[in-house]
Amino acid sequence: MRVPRRVSRDSLAVAAGLLAPLALSVILVPFRGSFPNTDAALALLLVVVAVAAVGYRPAGYLAALSAAAWFDFFLTRPYGEFTITRRTDIETTVLLLAIGVMVTEIAVWGRRQYAVASRRAGYLEGINAAAHAAAVGGSPAALIDQICLTMTELLTLRSCTFQYGKAGLGRPARLRHDGQVMVGDLVWDVAARGLPDDIDTELLAENSGMLVGRFLMRARPDAHPTMEQRLVAIAFADQVGAALADSHPVDL
Repeated sequence: MRVPRRVSRDSLAVAAGLLAPLALSVILVPFRGSFPNTDAALALLLVVVAVAAVGYRPAGYLAALSAAAWFDFFLTRPYGEFTITRRTDIETTVLLLAIGVMVTEIAVWGRRQYAVASRRAGYLEGINAAAHAAAVGGSPAALIDQICLTMTELLTLRSCTFQYGKAGLGRPARLRHDGQVMVGDLVWDVAARGLPDDIDTELLAENSGMLVGRFLMRARPDAHPTMEQRLVAIAFADQVGAALADSHPVDL
């Protein structure tokens, strides 16, 4: 069975966090009498920064702990013991651990921001592609199929279909154009409960306030789309509404 890339990367980061500080400390042992301990601590800190840059918090924390422990064991007196007698060595060890933790948190924050920016760029690319398809007069059916596939991934859906014109039977939940989900007359807490997965959720496709059809979506049990993702889905529905502008409007 193929190992997922993220799992493999995180596992390698954990191994590096555990072993890299140990390896560097052993390498520095023959030279520990010829340079200040602070220089050794800076070298170990570079290893912690390299591991933390992966953006996996457990690996960064483990690297900081490993660096502090092996700095104590190999590079401070008494050598070969997890004991520190000099105040300066204690301060250096504490700083090494603290800076390692802070660097890890900064790296995790940076990777999270990068992921958010990449996701938003993908949303804009999808909206622009839909707008372009509508503008060049492509097949509305093909556009709807493309948007259904996109929304299935975006909102974590089991199914997505489109109904032209007036809605059919049943009382589905509704994803409103403000991003709120209504089940009957109640606002559904998507953040806490996810999308309803035992009934369909409809999303109206309108043009200038007039209905041209609706998407019927059935969510998976693990569907917890953010407000941003819901608003992107609404933008896709608006593109379909624009593409079907010549259809006869009906009331829902």
